[in-house]
Amino acid sequence: MELGPKPLTLEDVHAVARDGAPVEITAAAREAVTTARGHIEQLATAERPTYGVSTGFGALAVRHIPPDRRAQLQRSLIRSHAAGSGPEVEREVVRALMLLRLRTLSTGHTGVRLSTVDAMAGVLNAGITPVVHEFGSLGCSGDLAPLSACALALMGEGMVRNARNELVPAAEALEEAGIEPVQLAEKEGLALINGTDGMLGMLSLAIADLTRLLDIADLTAAMSVEALLGTDRVFSPELHALRPHPGQGVSAARMLAFLKDSEIVASHRGPDCTRVQDAYSLRCSPQVHGAARDTVAYAATVAERELSSVIDNPVVLADGRVESNGNFHGAPVAYALDFLAIPLADVASIAERRTDRMLDVSRSHGLPPFLADDPGVDSGHMIAQYTQAAIVSELKRLAVPASVDSIPSSAMQEDHVSMGWSAARKLRKAVDGLTTVLAIELLTAARALDLRAPLKPAPATAAAVAKLRETVAGPGPDRHLAPEIAAAEALIRSGAL
Repeated sequence: MELGPKPLTLEDVHAVARDGAPVEITAAAREAVTTARGHIEQLATAERPTYGVSTGFGALAVRHIPPDRRAQLQRSLIRSHAAGSGPEVEREVVRALMLLRLRTLSTGHTGVRLSTVDAMAGVLNAGITPVVHEFGSLGCSGDLAPLSACALALMGEGMVRNARNELVPAAEALEEAGIEPVQLAEKEGLALINGTDGMLGMLSLAIADLTRLLDIADLTAAMSVEALLGTDRVFSPELHALRPHPGQGVSAARMLAFLKDSEIVASHRGPDCTRVQDAYSLRCSPQVHGAARDTVAYAATVAERELSSVIDNPVVLADGRVESNGNFHGAPVAYALDFLAIPLADVASIAERRTDRMLDVSRSHGLPPFLADDPGVDSGHMIAQYTQAAIVSELKRLAVPASVDSIPSSAMQEDHVSMGWSAARKLRKAVDGLTTVLAIELLTAARALDLRAPLKPAPATAAAVAKLRETVAGPGPDRHLAPEIAAAEALIRSGAL
């Protein structure tokens, strides 16, 4: 993948972060980086102080640093700012944030040396993953602690995971990969850490995950409608044209297609059916899923703008000026991350309601209590729904926004921060929760459809049941359910449905 002034795409982030695609710095980028570095070197010898070049940082920016102390200044910045704590952040997140920082460095607006850019690209291509801890970013003035951990590894300090996922000292991993540790020069330490790359990387990955999960939600909802003897007429395009939200139309069309040619749906179309309307959790699934789709589309727009942005402070402009700015504030990304957590929780909530309906003998229209083989002796999927409910409750708590909770820092120099990294971390947990909730609905709806035999489900839903049955057996006496939930989760994550 080529890196330079050209914006990255969401697919680019996915390819490098998850699939290990290599990166290459373009000739145009190399020229832009060299030109910008020339401007920095001129300012480094000037009598007038320039922030980040010949001064301290943050609340300490008032101090002018003499030339013989500036290399130490850059090293000290990275060492002191690599102050994270907590569990290791996932490899894909670290790779995403490194890619995004490298792309900004490659634009020629940060003033780093070409050798530093090449070293960072080399670390990515060698599969070296710096150890980044979960806590340490306030999402303003950059994802400071996470990016500092990556910069520390470039210096040959700290710990990393090599391509074999072994925890080793950074110096050892760099030597094995043939990468010379970076000796930071003026401006470089600041340029390596002053970006919103961590939260943007997690937003980019979450958009891919949620796009896939909303497709799964349409499928599991259709299976539940079918299993509960619901109607497919409410998904007709002429009804959704009356309220033309794009996502709603997509979800309705998908659910209608999933239910096409269903013997189960056809079995209760006649005058013998006394029900006038289905419950909201069935009838309104396209409205909920569709609104979530539209929210993801909005978040993708934000992400795409950020992927074409240059985030650093100060920045080197095309005419050589080096100007301070506030573009490192993570508010645009933080709001999108927080926004996504709300529909995610609601999609999980409506899925849990559909599951509960299939287990309740008074509402399931002929299905056995809890879909048990021998109700009373067997409990069926009773406690699987408890697991759903516990996760849905947790997802509601995770939907509380982080971005409204600014905590001032740096002696009130940084007196308003975005908390975007925190918004991203809780969204990742929420994505995992939604995956489990949909896995349980998949398991429950598949069992319910099997119990509707001899009536056959629609070809599309039958194919989903058949795929699940490759790893999870059909109805029968109670058995250990946790491995079956895990198998359904793995099937959803695999993209095979």
